[in-house]
Amino acid sequence: MTATYWCQYAWLPPGEVSAGVLARIDGDRFVEVLANVPAPPGAKSLPGLTIPGLANAHSHAFHRALRARSAGADFTAWRAEMYAVADRLDPDSYFELARAVYAEMALAGITCVGEFHYLHHAADGVRYTDANEMGLAVARAAREAGIRITVLDTCYLDGGFGTDLSGAQLRFSDGNVGAWLDRVSTFDPGVGARVGAAVHSVRAVPPPAIELVAEWAARGAPLHAHVSEQPAENAGCLAAYGKTPTRVLHDAGALASNLTAVHATHLCPADIALYGLNRATVCLCPTTERDLADGMGPAAALRAAGVSLSLGSDSHATIDMFSEARAVEMHERLRSGARGHHSAGDLLRAATSDGHACLGWRDAGRIEVGAPADLVTIALDSPRTAGCPPGAAAAVFAATAADVRHVVASGRVVVADARHTTVADVPAALAAAIATVVGP
Repeated sequence: MTATYWCQYAWLPPGEVSAGVLARIDGDRFVEVLANVPAPPGAKSLPGLTIPGLANAHSHAFHRALRARSAGADFTAWRAEMYAVADRLDPDSYFELARAVYAEMALAGITCVGEFHYLHHAADGVRYTDANEMGLAVARAAREAGIRITVLDTCYLDGGFGTDLSGAQLRFSDGNVGAWLDRVSTFDPGVGARVGAAVHSVRAVPPPAIELVAEWAARGAPLHAHVSEQPAENAGCLAAYGKTPTRVLHDAGALASNLTAVHATHLCPADIALYGLNRATVCLCPTTERDLADGMGPAAALRAAGVSLSLGSDSHATIDMFSEARAVEMHERLRSGARGHHSAGDLLRAATSDGHACLGWRDAGRIEVGAPADLVTIALDSPRTAGCPPGAAAAVFAATAADVRHVVASGRVVVADARHTTVADVPAALAAAIATVVGP
């Protein structure tokens, strides 16, 4: 299947906007990209600014059911609500919810998601007939919503530094790392999906098990982990192991170029240096970190140390990668009292190519020959973008998800004229799926 698009403006490697960009697609790849050319007959015209597909590097799809339901609650109360939602999900209801959430992501220009997946089993930890049934549900949901997915299959063993699991946590765990290895090694998520590994956190996975998860991922899979999200995690880790969470990961052999540390909000200078030395990635989730009052991560110091940054919407308080990118710079301004820590181009790379890379799709996130054919077109005539010059800054510092007009993912039109092409009514799908799982 072939298609030809003519973009009024497009953001091309190495990071410049060109006018009159012709993008020809064959199957799921770009086969020709030309700048400064007139629109050829028969080409689909994309007015506005076209950028590569956005990567949402950290998602918990079922958290979307909590949006606006625990706005005034503290973290403990929010977590209790999250566990209650998790306890009500089964493969069918999780598929419906995840498909609607991924369709919302597509409308926001996201063409690939990293699903940090730990909702493995039925209530009380009983396995489904196919032990990967819940993972297969989210992979199928992404496929039907038209986006790629990396299912970051999560090892989750303890309730917190050796304490027993309880309640909904029981369904998160395989019991021991050997059982996790056996299960994940049989997981085939199907077309358009890949499997990565995740360590939930150093509080939920002891160091010997982290070593085995890291060894499995070292065969060619991305490895993700929640790291230093809150000061309490650091304090608990120091009490249990006498070192920071980052040092625990390093000493267990997990801190390598395939590692993405999610949040990494409360790092010491030695931690930052270790991420840079090992060319790891840090995934920032500013909206969730702000929503849960977790704090502001040291993004500028990480980038200065040579760490790649990616972005995630995490708990989905909002799904808007432009807002996440913008918040990285805005948080630095609040912390420092100065502007100009991250360029618009650097932030857009975090939302595109660097995000795809940390999910194992290293050739994605660029409009160039041979790359997966993803195109996201942003309106330049909305109330937010009108009058903005057609550059990366328009995307990062002006646009929102509401400005996305057209999305092509892996050569397939997923959003046309701001409407999803397969999920006819995304708000209705979200409302119905959430009503099923939130309870009375």
